[in-house]
Amino acid sequence: MTQHNSDPADGDEHNGDDYDGEGYESDASGAGLERTFAPLPPPRGRGFAETWWGRAWLKSLEDAALDSEQVRAGRRLARAGAVGAVSVRPGRITAVVQDPDRTTHRSDVLLQELSDEQWDRFLDMAVERAGHIAALLDRDMPPHLVEDSAAAGVELLPGMGDLEPECDCGAWDHCGHTAALCYQVARLLDQDPFVLLLMRGRGEHALLDAVHSRDSVPADESAGPEGVDAAEAYAAGDILPALPAPPRLPDAPGTPPALDTDVPPAPGVDPGALEFLAARTAVEAHRLLAEALGAGHGQQPVEAELTTAQDAVRLAVDSPSEAVSERLAQGSGRGREQLAAAVRAWGFGGVAALSVLEEEWTVEGKVLARARAALDSAWDEDERPVLRVARNRWTVVGAGSQLRLGRDGRWWPYRKQSGRWVLAGRAAQDPGTALASMERITAEEPPQGR
Repeated sequence: MTQHNSDPADGDEHNGDDYDGEGYESDASGAGLERTFAPLPPPRGRGFAETWWGRAWLKSLEDAALDSEQVRAGRRLARAGAVGAVSVRPGRITAVVQDPDRTTHRSDVLLQELSDEQWDRFLDMAVERAGHIAALLDRDMPPHLVEDSAAAGVELLPGMGDLEPECDCGAWDHCGHTAALCYQVARLLDQDPFVLLLMRGRGEHALLDAVHSRDSVPADESAGPEGVDAAEAYAAGDILPALPAPPRLPDAPGTPPALDTDVPPAPGVDPGALEFLAARTAVEAHRLLAEALGAGHGQQPVEAELTTAQDAVRLAVDSPSEAVSERLAQGSGRGREQLAAAVRAWGFGGVAALSVLEEEWTVEGKVLARARAALDSAWDEDERPVLRVARNRWTVVGAGSQLRLGRDGRWWPYRKQSGRWVLAGRAAQDPGTALASMERITAEEPPQGR
């Protein structure tokens, strides 16, 4: 009989102390490790798994699912970025998956854990063949590792029917939600095969500790002189005084003085506009200081100076008064509706998004060849939309949707509203991802950006 750990919702919250940039591990229940992975960005290209073991994982799903349409629906959900954070623990993976209508479903996929006896056989095999552990530490899973495990009576990868679905949508077999979760986990397996071993019952740290305990060798007490500690040697050569500490970042931008006084302004001076400019200058100074204090700032390229038309949009992002908005529109050569569209684009991607909104250009040569290749590989043959191209804009026939190619090679999703094309999401390297992400964006305001 298959045995699985208890529901992840029953465990304690994580403190994230062992966060490694990909996920974090914590002993959530005292029974085993759990790793939680932040949502991944939508995938590029057609495939979800690039490694042979990631493809083997998906083959187990696709071969066992009774309804292939549910598998395709899951692939579309995963491509649209509908899978939330993924929790991986022994015997179970869990995520919340969002439908296109924004309803959410808790989805689980269960995989049988290895028994203690099977783990002993696997560890004995791993100690005899040290290259297997070295490969895993390099985030690789060579075929002979899986073959040697199978020869020892330990099946690491799931076979047909081994991935058992559970979803609160009520489906009794794999639904689009559990299929989407499996597609997302295939990408996690690509990055780290230890995720598979955790599903089978052992986390990376526990596995390595067990290997070391089997392969420990007493230290050679007759080793040579200890030498000088590297840190002490480095410190001894440091004769320069320490650099002063960087300035502290204020909690918030400064507040400019109010210009609403009893004294009438000089001719041509608009106190309200001056107050607005002073406030925006304080916000910009705070942003620049925050960036300067950030890690790796010295390796970042210098930002190009904004043009007058671009800077007008940056200022208009902060919802100035009617009078100031009118001046910004006129000064940048735009109407009020054009300025509003430009502000929306700026919120999604700054200068790059603004350029795609207002600039048409002819795609030629190698750039055109790359664009066509990206479009050809973005969808399966039966899912590819009909596109009509005009310069750098590909319009989906009959759908009110459009893809625009930026000069940096990224694709931007547009939707037709009230007879105008408006930016409907952030850019993506893959056109299919850009179009899918637009399907999940409502009329909510875009995030504010520089």
